[in-house]
Amino acid sequence: MEQILNYVKPELLIVAVVLYFAGIGLKKTEAIADKYIPLILGAAGIVICAVWVIASCPLKTGQEIAMAVFTAVVQGVLVAGLSTYVNQVVKQVKKKE
Repeated sequence: MEQILNYVKPELLIVAVVLYFAGIGLKKTEAIADKYIPLILGAAGIVICAVWVIASCPLKTGQEIAMAVFTAVVQGVLVAGLSTYVNQVVKQVKKKE
């Protein structure tokens, strides 16, 4: 887990928390199959991170735009993966063997 945190921007850690609770909410609605929840969280993470990147970075040149897209996708996938990882850790800790 520490290695993942080294790559996630500190400002975006809250997105992982938001996605964690969004995942719990999606699971409780039972309207969406469990297998789609990580995909939905991944897409939501990318969109939220894209908003943050657009708000915090200059986008004047093609290189800056390409870097913004790359950053949004990578950070979105990382925070979604982190939220899924935390969910699995919580499940495993609650398991009685």
